[in-house]
Amino acid sequence: MTSVLVTGADGFVGRWLLRALLAAGHDVIGAVQPGPPRVDGLNEVERTSVEWLPLELGDVHSVRQLVAHPCDAVVHLAAVASGGDALQDPGHAWAVNAAGTARLLGEYGRRRAAGEGDPRVLVVSTSEVYGRGATRPLAETDPTVPCSPYAASKLGAELAASEIRERTGLRVIVARSFPHTGPGQDERFVVPAFARRLRGARLAGARAVKVGNLEPVRDLLDVRDVASAYLALLARGVPGEVYNVASGEGHSLEALFARLAAIVGVDAIPEPDSELVRPADIPYLVGDAGKLRAATGWAPTIPLERTLRDLVDAQAD
Repeated sequence: MTSVLVTGADGFVGRWLLRALLAAGHDVIGAVQPGPPRVDGLNEVERTSVEWLPLELGDVHSVRQLVAHPCDAVVHLAAVASGGDALQDPGHAWAVNAAGTARLLGEYGRRRAAGEGDPRVLVVSTSEVYGRGATRPLAETDPTVPCSPYAASKLGAELAASEIRERTGLRVIVARSFPHTGPGQDERFVVPAFARRLRGARLAGARAVKVGNLEPVRDLLDVRDVASAYLALLARGVPGEVYNVASGEGHSLEALFARLAAIVGVDAIPEPDSELVRPADIPYLVGDAGKLRAATGWAPTIPLERTLRDLVDAQAD
């Protein structure tokens, strides 16, 4: 049995990853900000099966205390994960995403060099590091041209991971995850925001639903498939490599809005609202996951229709 430490373990992806790790028989350590973890989405057995530890990425003492806890593998999820939040305070995004990653991995690298542990470390980045300009599925060899504070700070985290690996030999793998959603995602993100507004329109007997720009095309995975990709990379990913986690299929936000409206059961009319437009929107963001598939055999298994229905059902609960 392998012990796996997950930072940001009580976030949206973290909670689904904990469930997947426990189901696979791993000992699981959940690192979260000081205070009670957010455990909605986990049942009582799952909650009590996780060893919860505090982590404040901005505090060197906190990071060193966590890193002293032995484990076989680490999945680093802790981050400012919302592009909107990062835009509101770019300095904070850099402090958490880039400097926090450098601090955490630097401590793991230092301990490895001292012979005090050699965990495999999966650093979760984002497809947004590729930036604008693509009109085809992106590969890991494509240039990185971030166009938002969030994407830039995540690329900073990748650079920190690369430097630490070169200097200390820490076994770091980077996952560039394309957009994903599913039950439990909060409304800072577009799909659950659509679903909540559509449900509100149905309850109010209204048709107009406020939206931002519906033209962007997105790869869209189920969070449960993303969690299975992370497990596959821990087991079979090659240290020093970067892997896209993607479906390879693009869906316009307009099409996603229409599919959600049909699931919710409302004849909705999208109403443009300039307040909902992201200034750094990427027109096309679809990934090629051939490298991940070749290395691990992973492929997404959950149809988009099920993902959307499960998300809507979870909001209704």
